[in-house]
Parts: sequence; structure tokens; C-alpha cells
Amino acid sequence: MEQSKQEYLQDVLDTHRMSHIDDLVKKYKLKRDEVKEAIEEHYSNNIYNPINSGSFAKHTAINTKFDLDIVVPFKRNSFETLEELFDDVYVFLKEEYGSEANVRKQKVSIGIGFYADEDGDEISLDIVPGRELKQDDYPNKKDLNLFVNSKFGFLEPNTYIKTNIQAQIDHIKAKENERKVIRLLKIWKSSNNEPYKSFLFELFTIKAFEKENISGNLWEKLKSVMEYIKDKAIKEGFTLKDPGNSNNNVMDTLDKLERENLSSRMQTIINNIDNYEDYIKTYFPLNKDFEDKLNNTNGYGLKTGIAGISNPPKTRFGI
Repeated sequence: MEQSKQEYLQDVLDTHRMSHIDDLVKKYKLKRDEVKEAIEEHYSNNIYNPINSGSFAKHTAINTKFDLDIVVPFKRNSFETLEELFDDVYVFLKEEYGSEANVRKQKVSIGIGFYADEDGDEISLDIVPGRELKQDDYPNKKDLNLFVNSKFGFLEPNTYIKTNIQAQIDHIKAKENERKVIRLLKIWKSSNNEPYKSFLFELFTIKAFEKENISGNLWEKLKSVMEYIKDKAIKEGFTLKDPGNSNNNVMDTLDKLERENLSSRMQTIINNIDNYEDYIKTYFPLNKDFEDKLNNTNGYGLKTGIAGISNPPKTRFGI
């Protein structure tokens, strides 16, 4: 073997760097700034300064699937109810961008999917409107209540959830080892069409590093985190507290079967890679669009751009 799993995984991360799509990212940022300015102009004194959030703000974004998030903090006296606030922002964005984008209501955000431009690029933004809990309280505490649409996964009637976006961003600040593992898990999730939320893997990874001795090279760290997920996903009473709201246990978003499936998936990945190393290329593939950016070999000795990945025999291990 000319290349170790550690080296291969580093190549995976390198081909998924956001820096490879600088021109596209610039388009995203320009459109994000345009939307932020429109919101600020329209709502004026009813809001505090919108902030950037999501994977881009946390430095966990990968270049195969991402969008940019904008959190809009409204003042307590701006609207009577959170539903009125949410609907008003939706109507404004629909009127402002409906001719050039698909504007849609989501669970706690309003998605704006701009139609393809002359280069074929489609830009996606998520606008998250929230309201401070008490008048003039947001600048100090950063707490917000978000409106939750019941038709997007909640059984109870339209309700709200408390969060603190800044606390979520701070929770991952300066955690470079954790970020690498999170990006790899997101690559697995995206490449293998897994249904789990990225935020779940973010919290799992950070807690694993806090509670366990996660050390060694990149593969060893990733494997240790996957083993932690395998064990804890099915452990009764295990919690993943949202750093933006300690009353929100993110594990509650998974039912018993989903927890068992997640645990099983982690075990399968570990077993398959331990038994047949080339499986690592199935679960954590390179972004082939940027293989030419690599200066070394990938795929355990295969020069970049010369040969593809051969699938291991499914009859032996299964996927």
C-alpha cells in the first residue's frame, strides 16, 4: 500500500475544500449581502443586524453541497406573534425575489433558491427569522425564539423553539480536529444519501472529543468518533444538548429505529474498512472535480485522474 488511510482521508478533505470554488462562493456572498441589505432596509428599526450562520460560519462546509444562512434577529415588540413575523418575512422575500427564485417556507427558515444564472450556477440561501425573548435582551444574551412549522416534522401545532445561534457557532470555535471529522462525516452523508442532519454529527463529534480520548491520525480520530456514535446512538438516556438551548436534546429528533440504523451504519463502515481498506473510497470519496489539485497519489497508489475506484465485492462484506 503506497498511501495510508490517513493520507487518503486528507486528500478527501483537500478535494472538498471551499477554496476550490472561490468564484462560486463569491457569487453566494454577493447574493447573501444583497438579501441582507434588502431585509435591513425593509425592516429597519424592527431588527438587529442580521448575522451569518450555518456550516459556512462554522467552517464545516464542503464544496459538494452547501448554502449560506442568514439569521435575522427581530426585536420583541416588532410583531405580536412569531407566526406573524415568519409569514411577513416570507411574503416580503416572495415579493422581492419571487420572479428570480423559488421562495419556500421550511421548518424554521425561508429558503431562497435562485434560478440558474448565465454560468448555470444556482445559489441557495436560508433566511432564519427569530425574535428576542425580552425587549432589548438580544444584544447581551443572543437568545431567540424561532417559529416552527408543524407540517415540517413536528407533531404539535405550529409552535416555537428557543435557540442561540451565536452559542452554536462558539461551540465549535477553534476545534480544528473536530471540524475535520465533521467534514468527513458530512462527505459520507452527502455521498451516500444518508438522511441524518449535519448538526447531529457536529454535536456527536464534539461530545466524543470531550468525553473520550480521541487521538492518533485522521483515520484513527474518525474511527473513534464513529465507534462513539455506534455505542451512544442506542444507549438509553444518552443526550446531545443543543448549545443554543440546553432544553433541546437533538437525539430526540431520532426515533428508536433511526437510532438503531445509525448505530448499525457506523458498525458496518468500521467493519468493512477494517476488513477491506478500499471500502474507505466508497464511504468517503474524493471530489473528482478537484483531483487534479492533489500533488500526490490517491486511492492507495493510483495517480490522480488515471483510474477510478473499483468497488469491492459486495458478496463478501455488503454495504
